Amino acid sequence: MDNKKESDRKMEKTSPLQRTVSKRYDMLMRLLLVGETGVGKTCVLCRYASEEFIDSHITTIGIDFKMKTISVGGKTIKVQIWDTAGQERFESITKQFYRRAQGIILVYDITSKMSFEAVPKWLDYVKQFAREDVSVLLMGNKKDKEDNRQVAEEEAKKFAEENKLLFYETSAKDSINLEKAFYSLCEDVINKEKEKEKACSENNNHTVQSELESTKDTTQLISPGKEKKFTCCNVS
Repeated sequence: MDNKKESDRKMEKTSPLQRTVSKRYDMLMRLLLVGETGVGKTCVLCRYASEEFIDSHITTIGIDFKMKTISVGGKTIKVQIWDTAGQERFESITKQFYRRAQGIILVYDITSKMSFEAVPKWLDYVKQFAREDVSVLLMGNKKDKEDNRQVAEEEAKKFAEENKLLFYETSAKDSINLEKAFYSLCEDVINKEKEKEKACSENNNHTVQSELESTKDTTQLISPGKEKKFTCCNVS
């Protein structure tokens, strides 16, 4: 018990900066991969996080995740990437992870028109269950299979622009654009965090200034050196 109290006291004396240094990263970022089954979400995750590629379809059961540490704008970011199952029976499970994600990747297969046509459904889930300021990237995977393409790049790019999404076509097999796509999404998350902190700081400054002005106005109501007397009754 005494050891626990001593540990708590040491933690209280440790500054937030020291605790961050001990963790060896500046920010923990949670990203979520969503999309129809078979579009290559797991392959994208394995290639990006572990430099691995499995050339066979492995169905994700529920949720899986991997970690990767990267540097963005001079900050060390520990990225936690959640891979979700695309089957309908798992959707109730994956919806629970939307709210916690700071960035979401909507994945479709460029050789499957059906997977692209399902993107609006996944985007609706983002709007329903994710935080309002979440960063979203549309990813067209399997760019290495150009001969079997069913979704034109311009069509997907137009959809992304109309819905204010980041957009990249990638290949988990050949590792095309994966680094760029994830870096772009992480950078967008960080920029939004900075904007939020700036807005919060400006709001706090405005509040403090308003309180100071209010205090000044109240002080001026009382003349210096005079007391205001209140008489409830006169006694003869």
